[in-house]
Amino acid sequence: MDHLDSTADLLALRPGDPGYDDELAGFQLGFAQRPAVVVAASSAADVVTAVRYAAAENLPVGVQATGHGLPGGCEGGVLITTRRMDRVTVDPAARTVRVQAGVRWAQVVAAAGPHGLAPLNGSAPGVGAVSYTLGGGLGILARQYGYAADHVRWLEVVTADGELRHVTVESDPDLYWALLGAGQNFGVVTELEIGLVPVRTLYGGSLAFDGRVVDPAVVLRAWEAWTRTVPEGLTSSFAAAAYPDLPALPAHLRGRHVVSVRIAHTGADGEGLVAPLRRIGPVLADSLREMPYAESHTIHSDPDFPHAYYGDSAVLRELDVERAGELLRTTGPEAATMCVVQVNHLGGVLGRPAPNAVPHREGRFLLRLLTVGDRERARAVLDPAFALLADDTLGRSLNFAFGAGDRGRGLYDPGTRERLAGLKEQYDPANLFRRNYGVSAC
Repeated sequence: MDHLDSTADLLALRPGDPGYDDELAGFQLGFAQRPAVVVAASSAADVVTAVRYAAAENLPVGVQATGHGLPGGCEGGVLITTRRMDRVTVDPAARTVRVQAGVRWAQVVAAAGPHGLAPLNGSAPGVGAVSYTLGGGLGILARQYGYAADHVRWLEVVTADGELRHVTVESDPDLYWALLGAGQNFGVVTELEIGLVPVRTLYGGSLAFDGRVVDPAVVLRAWEAWTRTVPEGLTSSFAAAAYPDLPALPAHLRGRHVVSVRIAHTGADGEGLVAPLRRIGPVLADSLREMPYAESHTIHSDPDFPHAYYGDSAVLRELDVERAGELLRTTGPEAATMCVVQVNHLGGVLGRPAPNAVPHREGRFLLRLLTVGDRERARAVLDPAFALLADDTLGRSLNFAFGAGDRGRGLYDPGTRERLAGLKEQYDPANLFRRNYGVSAC
């Protein structure tokens, strides 16, 4: 027995212990994790104990809240799970919310809504709020309000020396900058406070087209031209997916190549703004409507069940619609494995500077490709698809790197990467926090 086992009220599990496999369960089923010890943290004190133990034993540390964005499989080391740390505290007067490390966005939406406020959450309500924010946080209202990371007031983090620090842009400007954009390379964030926005309702939903009736490239070209006309208060994305003909799928998706445009708009005349999109061709489904913010997850209707997937992303300075049209053909019904294509319209407030490490703010679009099933077949689809748009690619997005590529490559521009590498040497010289997307890779 070591001092982890002898610590009162701390749940530490090893392979073969009852509950070990259950504690490892997460959303991503494509990677196997077999840490030497899992610490099921219920408090910041538990995290401090786990980090000090790992440092003393020279063991790498990983963190899992929901398991959506795992960088890959792992053997050995210490994994800290934070799902039990799920307290949410809203301050309606200050328009802020405090969230612990295991909180999911659905909890924050539910807590903020009665006050007429909304968080800058993403499209999937089951994603962890803290890990999402540490990766930048590209939300459904991103063009109007920027990245979630831009709104963080303070963070509490356990650093490699085993100390719990309260970090603000005034108290620790370098560490604050690095934490917001570099994920978990600098410690385990146990809690943070983030600003809320005054949004009760929005105009949102999706327009879906049948890719066998309307050429997906035609939809993409029309959408890209339309994005040049819309105000900052409108955030949108394009998506395409060729669904297999399987009984497990809803009848309206089976065997279809579904192409859609998703909308979130907080201003007036939403119907007038989307009118050009309705003229693209016959609509397969139309869910656009005024909705309470609590229903905003229906805009994308992301899968809410665990499954295996691999994917990557590319921040684009521009969208070459001709080459992107070729990409749609290579990732469509004839692809070796099912591929989901999403292109997010960036710009607006996203392009403005902020005191954090979120890179590539000059990008106008974000390409995201996600595949299901076997990783080798995934690479056979993803690599040539991303190569088509390589000339316009600035880099990758940390929040949308799903274990399909080199862990650190292209996540940061050279200047940001150099600064992060220097701070890594200062705050974690032994590279204790290395079970993630690293900051020193080229």
